[in-house]
Amino acid sequence: MSTDTGILRTPDSAFINLLDYPFEPNYIDLSNPGCIGNGKTKLRLHYLDEGNKKSRETILLLHGEPSWSYLYRHFIPLLKEYRIIAMDFIGFGKSDKPMNKVDYTYQRHVNWIKEAIEYLNLNDITLFCQDWGSLIGLQLVGTNGIDNRFARVVVGNGGLPTGDMKMSDAFLRWQKFASKQTKMDVGSIIKRSVIREMKPEEIAAYNAPFPNEKYQAGALVFPELVPTTPDNPSSQYNRDAWKNLRIFDRPFLTLFSDSDAITAGEEKLLQMLIPGAKNQVHAIISQAGHFLQEDKPYEIVEHLIKFINNNPLPLYSKR
Repeated sequence: MSTDTGILRTPDSAFINLLDYPFEPNYIDLSNPGCIGNGKTKLRLHYLDEGNKKSRETILLLHGEPSWSYLYRHFIPLLKEYRIIAMDFIGFGKSDKPMNKVDYTYQRHVNWIKEAIEYLNLNDITLFCQDWGSLIGLQLVGTNGIDNRFARVVVGNGGLPTGDMKMSDAFLRWQKFASKQTKMDVGSIIKRSVIREMKPEEIAAYNAPFPNEKYQAGALVFPELVPTTPDNPSSQYNRDAWKNLRIFDRPFLTLFSDSDAITAGEEKLLQMLIPGAKNQVHAIISQAGHFLQEDKPYEIVEHLIKFINNNPLPLYSKR
């Protein structure tokens, strides 16, 4: 379904009766930089707003490539004592999908999520981010925490590359492969990156946002946007973010899996460079692939709750 020339919106019928995803949709109209499409409409971002909406504690869940908030369906019921926000990036899930690759840039993605956080006025955030969720989330945390909104950070299988250091061979192979594709079998990609046996209904749910390849521009271009060379357009943004991350002393936890060739070893860099990671109970999640949220959701949530309890918010917010 087209909302504007050059912008697609997956029909609601594609999301009926998804397995273990009973959550009510919520939407924000975001700014339309560069007048994507004909520029007459804003871009609609989808998010979940679950749990205890009166809680001071907000958990923000940011997904990776090429998944969507469905990735966190098992987290949400276990975290119901907190307010839980799970967003779909533009181009993914129930969010709008510009049809042209050139309409997606790293910085536009960062700015869209920043706009959504500010629109919802989220504070005292515990961020859980993975894959592209960390590329977006950690840049925001490193940009003065967008006014100190982030109280704690948890990274699972992610990082913040600047292009100044060589990335894993596994990622570079994926980037090269993705750059040559005109369509993507999203469900199969998720399945190959998960160790447990996934149900056909789960694989179908990951395919649901993409009725055909016209909806997949965002998923296809994401790997190309990762800074793998020093001259990438977003390399300097991430270098600047790292200047602040190197002095970020709020609680910072890594929960990486033991079977992810894409990000293996990245947790050591985060633990070494970010002050808030000192003395935290970091963990390697066993028998988990790149999408560790699929393989070990209950174990990860246990770590997350323990991390929150071990690092209570100050009596008064700094905002």
